[in-house]
Amino acid sequence: MFFKDSLYAKRQYVFEEQTQSYWRNLQMTWLKGPVTPLVFSLIFTLLSNCSDNQVDIANNTSEDQAAEEIFNSGEKEILRKQYSDAAEKFTEVERLYPYSDWAKRALIMQVYSYHKDQSYDNVVSAANRFIEFHPNDKDVPYAYYLIGLSYYDRVLAIGRDQELAKEALKVFNLIKEEYPESEYASNSEIRFNFLRDHLASKEMEVGRYYLKRSHYAPAINRFRGVVEEFSTTSQIPEALHRLVEAYLSLGLVNEAQTAGAILGYNYRSTDWYDRTFELLSSKGLKPKSSGNSWLNQIYRQVVKGQWL
Repeated sequence: MFFKDSLYAKRQYVFEEQTQSYWRNLQMTWLKGPVTPLVFSLIFTLLSNCSDNQVDIANNTSEDQAAEEIFNSGEKEILRKQYSDAAEKFTEVERLYPYSDWAKRALIMQVYSYHKDQSYDNVVSAANRFIEFHPNDKDVPYAYYLIGLSYYDRVLAIGRDQELAKEALKVFNLIKEEYPESEYASNSEIRFNFLRDHLASKEMEVGRYYLKRSHYAPAINRFRGVVEEFSTTSQIPEALHRLVEAYLSLGLVNEAQTAGAILGYNYRSTDWYDRTFELLSSKGLKPKSSGNSWLNQIYRQVVKGQWL
């Protein structure tokens, strides 16, 4: 209160000094000649503007202090791990003082509070709002990262939602490509690779289900999807071996041999290749590129480097 009262007294003193100065000038004008209505109008306007400026400064200072006070109370709630209450405080700052500097800070703290509270939909909503309002801010990569985590955490919790995994992949890939120098790029790449492997493993589960029940066509479609869409994941050796099994069961020898050839070229030291080689040998066959199927195209690209 002392600081506030002192500031008010200082402003009042300046205003009174300005008023006295204007009246002295007015008196000098009277001494020199008649005062026109225009002069009076100018003096009145000038004095009014001075008064209005003092009021605006006081109001801005008061609002800034109020916004800061609410913001600080939100930070205290975070320290108490009351993340939902913290989010409400930061939301209040944004709602009451949308054009203040505190509003931007409060918005990114909303995102963090919702993240800690595992309020995933609110994370996405608040983070997207921050990105829209402040597209060039230094915290934009952080906002994207928390959006990605909101999807990623639910994938781990639910374990089956493919759409959430795909959304997370989009966000983490965006961070890798658009903000490669940010501190979140490395973690985004780790989670990106994990999710790709996760999606591939889910496709493998479905493929094995069909294969076990002798539904070879849908099984092949699943394993082919893994090979074509998730070529850098750890699921590829098994996917190629399962293709050998499925194609042999259908009597498609060329496709089975070609899948074995790709497996042997890239993963010769794995148990999956040993099993494939044994299976083909039991049929009097060996891994080699044969025919002109989609697998032959992959063989030419991967093994021979023929991309056209």
